[in-house]
Amino acid sequence: MPDATVIAHISDLHMTPLAGFTPRHWNVKRTLGLLNWHRGRKAVHRREIVDVLVDDMRAFAPDHIAVTGDLCNIGLPAEYEAALVWLEALGDPGLVSVVPGNHDIYTRLRSHGGVETWRPYMRADEFGETLAAPPGRRGFPYVRRVGNVALVGVNSAIETRPFVSAGRVGEEQLARLATLLENLGSSGLARVVMIHHPPLPGQASANRGMADAHAVEAVLSRHGAELVVHGHMHRDSLVWCEGGHVRVPILGIASGSAAHRHKGEPLGRYNLIRVRKDEGAWNIEVIGRGLTAGGTGVVELDRLHLTPC
Repeated sequence: MPDATVIAHISDLHMTPLAGFTPRHWNVKRTLGLLNWHRGRKAVHRREIVDVLVDDMRAFAPDHIAVTGDLCNIGLPAEYEAALVWLEALGDPGLVSVVPGNHDIYTRLRSHGGVETWRPYMRADEFGETLAAPPGRRGFPYVRRVGNVALVGVNSAIETRPFVSAGRVGEEQLARLATLLENLGSSGLARVVMIHHPPLPGQASANRGMADAHAVEAVLSRHGAELVVHGHMHRDSLVWCEGGHVRVPILGIASGSAAHRHKGEPLGRYNLIRVRKDEGAWNIEVIGRGLTAGGTGVVELDRLHLTPC
């Protein structure tokens, strides 16, 4: 496919080992998270599934890999270090971009940088640094250019109380995101936004969704984007943000590590996103690849053609 840029998208891996849970890291949320992991998720999210999917992904030689959060489980220092080792094996920071999930910014840590350990994978490249919207708190949003795509990394993860996995972008980051999307609108590049939580109102319950989803929707409706990719819900989804003169596809993906079906969630998968321009219009093809029940390998699961406007 000529002049196409291929982005591989994977999310919600939950693959890091729960080691080093010492008294200094004990609190209510982390303890409940540990119990939940052992009672259900431990048997579902498997590192070997991630490895199988990544091996399949490499065969297609994508131009870039987008990881939309939840590499960790309960935010232990050893988890961040293990995730960094995995990211370094996945690819150079110039070839891999990350935004954190709610399990990555889980609860307080003492004398450890947490997701800052992954900073090389979460910062602007030279192109992004030239834009007139410097990153705010934690360096978000950031922009990277990949072929004909401008990847925009947005952080929706915040610390929350037990039993709540909601997110928030925040006023400062939203203001910068609006400026970036507006400036990039005349760049000739397809604007692909990466975020962990589903960004629109009604996509998730109050305890799991975005506290400022209406504000995020307003920014997308006013300034536009060619695609938004997210994780968090462990399910595949496609909805559209429609307002003004724009129509933005919002594409959610299931977990990239699920070895077994759990609460209706599908088996592990990832997406290959091919972005090209045809006669002045953006054409986005999404090829879903993953495991099937009873299968022995990774196969094509579905194929979508999106035409944002």
